[in-house]
Amino acid sequence: MLLQGKKLLITGVLTPQSLAFGIAEHALAQGAEIILTGFGRAKSLTERSAKRLKPGTEVLELDVTNPEHFPALTETLRQKWGRVDGVLHAIAYAPEDALGGNFLNTPWESVQTAFRISAFSVKELAMACAPLMPPGSAIVALDFDNRQAWPIYDWMGVCKAAMEATVRYLARDLGPKGIRVNALAAGPLATIAAKGIPGFKSLAQYWGKQAPLGWSDKDSHDHVARTACAMLSDWMPSTTGEMVHVDGGYHSVGAPPVDTVEGAEGVLATPTPKEG
Repeated sequence: MLLQGKKLLITGVLTPQSLAFGIAEHALAQGAEIILTGFGRAKSLTERSAKRLKPGTEVLELDVTNPEHFPALTETLRQKWGRVDGVLHAIAYAPEDALGGNFLNTPWESVQTAFRISAFSVKELAMACAPLMPPGSAIVALDFDNRQAWPIYDWMGVCKAAMEATVRYLARDLGPKGIRVNALAAGPLATIAAKGIPGFKSLAQYWGKQAPLGWSDKDSHDHVARTACAMLSDWMPSTTGEMVHVDGGYHSVGAPPVDTVEGAEGVLATPTPKEG
């Protein structure tokens, strides 16, 4: 199996609708042993989901805004496993006033919160796990490609762009230790996190019109989960500092086909030659 004998730390599992849940489910099916993380009141949701994944799956306390939790995580993993073969970073958050078209008015305090949780925590989690990661290990951070500006995404978009840069610098510094670090850029998916993004449904509906392979915000979870497992496995040994897209090919096309764009006829379409 793809992940036979691998010991994986997986963050970001809340409910079975969480993208991280699907990745954890596939990882177990491929032979991995997993530990989840959660914190605060939401930890009870993670523990409930852990039972659905596999009875006895442990959930460790990890609040990425609490610096004391990272060394505690390292020590717990050292005692339980002695090593970590793979890490999934699936943590992101931005206050309400950092999203939805409020970019010019968002206060620093909200930006700071979004940046710490969504970008800086990738470095913190990597540093907590790296001492236990043997050569050939992998870190995968869930992403939404932010090389361009998006409507409504605002400061979360800036944080995702920062996270992508963080992945590249981690790849640079951890590569000599044999640790790969990559981002997985998924298309829009129906999750609890997506519900907090204003205008998400419109974005998801438009996505399938432009993606060459099509896209379903409800049915594409499986595609993302399988790719994540491949990235955590030994089958991508020389790939690091990369952003791997699982978005139906949306990122590769500048605009949707003209026959799907209202009013496109006569603007982008090739005119039909007239007889005579």
